[in-house]
Amino acid sequence: MKENCVFPYEQYKGNQFLIFLAGPIIGAPNWQQEAIRIIHQKAPEIIVASPKHPDQKQTNFTLEQQADWESFHLEKASKNGSIMFWLAREIQHRCDRPYAQTSRFELGEWMTKQKDREKIFLTIGIEDGFTNSGYIKRRISQNCPNVSFQNNLEQTCNSAIDICKP
Repeated sequence: MKENCVFPYEQYKGNQFLIFLAGPIIGAPNWQQEAIRIIHQKAPEIIVASPKHPDQKQTNFTLEQQADWESFHLEKASKNGSIMFWLAREIQHRCDRPYAQTSRFELGEWMTKQKDREKIFLTIGIEDGFTNSGYIKRRISQNCPNVSFQNNLEQTCNSAIDICKP
């Protein structure tokens, strides 16, 4: 673990508050690095789980291992911390893959789980220019009215930190 961060290949088994950074990786800016900086500037004791490894050359993690790593840390953050979705706008288009396809699936999954729990663990930020943001906001506000929406990365990080406060 590096500087209170956990990345793929590492398993966090501690009990400190955990914020999971959920959102697009492929075709997106490196927003995870900035989110880690913001969170640790304000709450250095919080552990941050980022599915984007800082060393892009590490490619020997299989799809199954990545999905299992994410599932483990998403569940852990939902019980003792926050799942922070940052829906960054697309900066590099790929014709072979819909943008943020995994993030959209995970958002639907965790919205459903949030709906069934009393404790709020989910915060969502949507950058201007993220496709279909109006629909996403409408559906989530209908199903999870207590989940907050933020307009920029710093506000989204602050919301995730606030959720972690006892």
